[in-house]
Amino acid sequence: MTPSRSYQADLEFAARLADAAWAAIRVHFRNLTAVEDKGATSRPGFDPVTEADRAAEAAMRALVAAERPGDGVTGEEFPETASTSGYRWYFDPIDGTRAFVAGLPVWTTLIALTGPDGVPVIGVIDQPVLGERYLGWPGGARLDSAQGSTPIRVSACTDLRQATIATTDPFILSPPEQGAWNHLRSAARITRYGLDAYAYARLAGGTVDLVAETGLKSWDVAALIPVVRGAGGLATDWRGNAPKLGGQIVCAASEGILEQAMLALRRAAE
Repeated sequence: MTPSRSYQADLEFAARLADAAWAAIRVHFRNLTAVEDKGATSRPGFDPVTEADRAAEAAMRALVAAERPGDGVTGEEFPETASTSGYRWYFDPIDGTRAFVAGLPVWTTLIALTGPDGVPVIGVIDQPVLGERYLGWPGGARLDSAQGSTPIRVSACTDLRQATIATTDPFILSPPEQGAWNHLRSAARITRYGLDAYAYARLAGGTVDLVAETGLKSWDVAALIPVVRGAGGLATDWRGNAPKLGGQIVCAASEGILEQAMLALRRAAE
């Protein structure tokens, strides 16, 4: 980062953004008065958005406008704002709105900061109901919880046959993508669904070994990359190249698992 900015200062600010989001969300969790459908503007089927999504993003945007006015903002719920500093924040106020609507504590708030080159340098995956905040930056990652602040590391698993893998919803995959996923599922030891970005948090925490997804937006992806990489994991697209801010992504705990997964994923790569 530039001499005028530091990872530590922006990490502290990102934590305050997460606090602001939770303050706006807390009153609505398991207490929703309405759930709207984004409809044709997003994924097929019922795609929920709530008052909590909008309130949380508005709270984070207000904090950026007040304290980082030169930074741009890209978020799920409101139009993008320009950056004069070269830095940009990405917000997904409630990643996993379906889980949120169902009252399940596996949704997260995603916060990321990209530098002038567009590469995410700071990521936060916050699950405030569980009291878990995962933070990542170049060279490190940690979990902040009631037990304190603890460095985190991906698992030592190197074999897909021994791995725990996850994707949020296999039914949104295209036929070629479903074929690739079924190959991974048949090879892996344990497969889990419905976790959204929380799966990447647990990959960084060492209890999930691979996550593969598709159809993602920039605000879905930006925060995941610094957390996974900071914990020693790998993040690529389905061709094995640097991940884009959207589309297909795969994160793995080791080169061994990623190489085995790529045998299937490359066949369905966009």
